[in-house]
Amino acid sequence: MSDEQSRETTGALTDVQRSRIDFARRDLDYARSEDLAQLPTAGLILLIERLRNRLDDTLSLIDEVTHQSKN
Repeated sequence: MSDEQSRETTGALTDVQRSRIDFARRDLDYARSEDLAQLPTAGLILLIERLRNRLDDTLSLIDEVTHQSKN
């Protein structure tokens, strides 16, 4: 995505929506940096649950933004 496109998209978001995206990016970066093979089973389950919840929230955010733009 170009900087211009990024600015246009970011400008349409509220501070709370931007924070939700930032948290999702941080969780994804954390998951990418972890050696998944070394995580204990409980840690892996928690990581998957966190990512699953972030994905759900991100999809909800997309719905919010697309409904806002239609109104």
